[in-house]
Amino acid sequence: MRAVPSRLSSRVVPEIRQNTVLPAERRDVVLHTADGLELVGELALPLGRPPVATLVCLHPLPTQGGFMDSHLLKKASYRLPALADLAVLRFNTRGTTSPRGTSQGSFDDAVGERFDVAAALDLCEAQDLPQLWLLGWSFGTDLALKHGCDPSVVGAVLISPPLRYAGPEDLRTWAGSGKPVTALVPEHDDFLRPPEARERFAAVPQAEVVAVEGAKHLFVGFTERVLDEVVRRVNPAAHPLPATYEEPA
Repeated sequence: MRAVPSRLSSRVVPEIRQNTVLPAERRDVVLHTADGLELVGELALPLGRPPVATLVCLHPLPTQGGFMDSHLLKKASYRLPALADLAVLRFNTRGTTSPRGTSQGSFDDAVGERFDVAAALDLCEAQDLPQLWLLGWSFGTDLALKHGCDPSVVGAVLISPPLRYAGPEDLRTWAGSGKPVTALVPEHDDFLRPPEARERFAAVPQAEVVAVEGAKHLFVGFTERVLDEVVRRVNPAAHPLPATYEEPA
């Protein structure tokens, strides 16, 4: 794995903007699946200190343009190692392309992707990363629900869950685990809006459905709200996230 120096030279950022990249140790990684594929990704770590928890990011539907650089996941990797002491793992699921490269294999309708999720958890274990949380977005939430209820996983934060591939049996699995589940549901979502989401997630007694007023499926313009909600669950000590950044001395 190759450590990439931070692209930010200033020690003080007076205002964190949409594309601000805060300091982190960024490593290109390759995930190896049990069915013989190599998946490309990136691991971002806090600089000079260990992470307190880890986000395993699962991207939106690749057949509709989803990939490891989908904006909320990319901004999580840009900001949260510095602001919240989180490790952030992003990767392309099978057959998905981004500037980082193309993962081997082909899209498999959330079936073969079970090996991709397992490979991500294996990498986290090999890196001795703490407190693994799944951060799924759209299709990625289905992967989290179907394949992510692993003993190594603390819980899941689901952004715009469509519940397209995940079924009642997957919700029952999470219900039985007792692991925390938070669903961030846009008011104007194209697939599952807050009232229906509350009905569907009632099968998971510990699940929390957070309705985000004014938001749509892609959460354009709601980055700060989404990242705040993620950090509130994963590292409450770092909540709320600041709007500025000063690198520790």
